[in-house]
Amino acid sequence: MSNHETEAATGDDLLKNSTLYKEFQAEREEILKHKWIESEKAGYDIGFERALTDWILKHRAKWRKSRQVNHANPSIS
Repeated sequence: MSNHETEAATGDDLLKNSTLYKEFQAEREEILKHKWIESEKAGYDIGFERALTDWILKHRAKWRKSRQVNHANPSIS
């Protein structure tokens, strides 16, 4: 493995282990769940952008607050 490949692999590991990336992944999962639920209700695929916008407007603030509380007090969850 070349030095450049080693640096890239290390960078990928740092990214995947970062708190920011983990939060991004968790948020993305919630959006995809919301997309599935709302698509089932509508009877067709509503698309990621619509689900994203809807989730941000309706759920993001509460979801983030809940995550912050749970990270500060892991025994609560």
